[in-house]
Amino acid sequence: MPNMLCACSGEQFKVEEAAPQSPESLATRDFSASGISSRTGTVDWESKLEDAQVDEAESTLKEALSLNYEEARALLGRLEYQRGNFDAALQVFQGIDIRVLSPRMAKAIAERTRPRKLRSRGRNVLAGLMSLHSVSLLLEAILLKAKSLAELGRVKEAARECNIILDTVESAFPHGIYGEINEDGKLLEMFHRALELLPKLWLWAGSLDEAIAAYRRALLRPWNLEPQRLAKIQKDLAATLLYGGVEASQCKPMGPAFPENSTEESILLLFILMQKILYGEIDWDPEVMDHLTFALTISGQFESLADHVEQVLPGVYNRVERWYFIALSYSSAGQNQTALNLLKKVSGFSENNHKPHLPSFLLGAKMCAQDPSESSQGINFARRVIEASGNRNEHIISQAHKFLGICYGNAARVSISDSGRASLHRESINSLNHILLSEKKDPETSFRLGLENALQRNLSSAFDQAMVYSKMVGGSSARGWKLLALIASAEQRLKDAEAIIDLALDETGNVEQLELLKLKAVIQIAQEQPKQAIETYRILLAMIQGKGEYHGVDTNEENERRLELEAWLDLAGLYTDHELWLDADICIKKGKATKFNSARGWHTTGRLFEAKQQYKEAIAAFSVSLSIDPDYVPSIVSTAATLLKMGSQSLPVAKSFLMNALRLEPTNHDAWLNLGLIYKMEGSIQQAADSFQAAHELKLSAPVQSFQ
Repeated sequence: MPNMLCACSGEQFKVEEAAPQSPESLATRDFSASGISSRTGTVDWESKLEDAQVDEAESTLKEALSLNYEEARALLGRLEYQRGNFDAALQVFQGIDIRVLSPRMAKAIAERTRPRKLRSRGRNVLAGLMSLHSVSLLLEAILLKAKSLAELGRVKEAARECNIILDTVESAFPHGIYGEINEDGKLLEMFHRALELLPKLWLWAGSLDEAIAAYRRALLRPWNLEPQRLAKIQKDLAATLLYGGVEASQCKPMGPAFPENSTEESILLLFILMQKILYGEIDWDPEVMDHLTFALTISGQFESLADHVEQVLPGVYNRVERWYFIALSYSSAGQNQTALNLLKKVSGFSENNHKPHLPSFLLGAKMCAQDPSESSQGINFARRVIEASGNRNEHIISQAHKFLGICYGNAARVSISDSGRASLHRESINSLNHILLSEKKDPETSFRLGLENALQRNLSSAFDQAMVYSKMVGGSSARGWKLLALIASAEQRLKDAEAIIDLALDETGNVEQLELLKLKAVIQIAQEQPKQAIETYRILLAMIQGKGEYHGVDTNEENERRLELEAWLDLAGLYTDHELWLDADICIKKGKATKFNSARGWHTTGRLFEAKQQYKEAIAAFSVSLSIDPDYVPSIVSTAATLLKMGSQSLPVAKSFLMNALRLEPTNHDAWLNLGLIYKMEGSIQQAADSFQAAHELKLSAPVQSFQ
């Protein structure tokens, strides 16, 4: 039976019985307390080790335990390390020439772990081989030496020492380890600890490539790691690849699906870990989901993120948190309706008895503010945020009031009744002013307040708020300059509007300049400067074409295609007004080549036919435009105007079109003008006069293009 030996400062080392040993490796010899006593007599071991030098202690160990030179130093070094004497431990370990012993250790591991039936006949244990216990002792010595070096700040040296363990075991198992090493589990444990320690040492040394190579080395072959420890290495590699800050060198590709960069490799590792969690192979680890969320977010793979959140087993997140997380992912992916449907569940009757989830309500209000058709739901979300938060969080309350004001404004623009529209406009202004009264400086609130006042034709207040917004953002926002120019144009200060755009072109980036150039051309048309407008459009189209050729696939391609379409159609309208039919037709064809199914494109086609007095063709073109967008107001008004030109028998139909247009856009002066003509033809002089008066006043405050 093995005994417990009290050696060196009372540290107890359990020595097990081993297979027959070579004469030089006696670390695993069977001892007994009485045997030691008979060799050495009565000796005060603790005081002897504390007072003697390393060489004396080593001689004592060798004499008492019949150990060889390296094994004695390994035991003594372990004792010093456990005491925290890292300098002394390092001095002891440096006496072991491990580079000479490493080939013998590898050979011993290979031979002694080989199945008995595969060993040479007649000799199960080769003479002269080290025992596995001795190998384990020396591997532990190398590992503790590496840790001692790390504690002393010599991290790169520690990594090189740790690497010796991996080289030794890998040379014995070139294809990996598929099972337990039954004769000595400590050997495998030392190897696993070295696998885990080496990449950490390289990270501490600041050598990212070496750390990643060490992680990959640990994962390249099967080393019989426990599932949780293997998952830890995979997670640490994924985190290193993700947050390392540099692109790691890639392994040799193993197929078309091999990761092309560090982020893809990290995502693949995290996918593997998530699968293990779902199948119960490893425990739930919130860090894996955190890393995966970050990786998929920076990659723009929000739908995949939503899928993985949905796959998480029940109990990890509560229902509301899960819905919020998934909704956030879908909204980032551009699937706002899907996200909004999930957020509506949070505000449903099933959750009334639970604590209100303010982030979900606030996200719902924000998304509804972007969609006028969801204005009423957005108002509900924003009100619930204000009610639930009380006065505890001023930031959340101010954000809720901002979205509430935007939703009220959107609701006003789709309201059917005039009284309802006026009431909603008033609520919108009040909600936005609430934020300013609380002395919260929010650029977005100032912009929205300016826009809302502009839409209500409160141009002086709108201009003041637009100026406040521009000052708060330091003149770096193109939409702020654009709003200022449009307000100036609504005040019939066209020269000032053009000057504002020229100033904005010097202050903004290349991408934003495209939008501003288009507005400048529209202002030049309003000033009856067709040649200057044509030149501005030429510059705009050249810039768009140049960007497309330079970038190949541009991230703003959709926006640039929209601007290109609008530029061609603006030019077509300009040529139509000057009766240059051929040029107008060419521009329309260019626009339709950019986007054929465009409501404005077919509207411009109808205007050309109308100008050429081809009224039936014009009506057909306007009908196509309205089939694409039934609420496209310019086509509704143009249809009514064309019907008026075709004769008085179409007055009721034309009137219904105009009433619909005014329901959608009450400030459209063309609709009021044509409605006045109808009233005049019907003999309703007072109503005609009121309509003409409204048209005149609205035209005086109309911007060169819509504020929105």
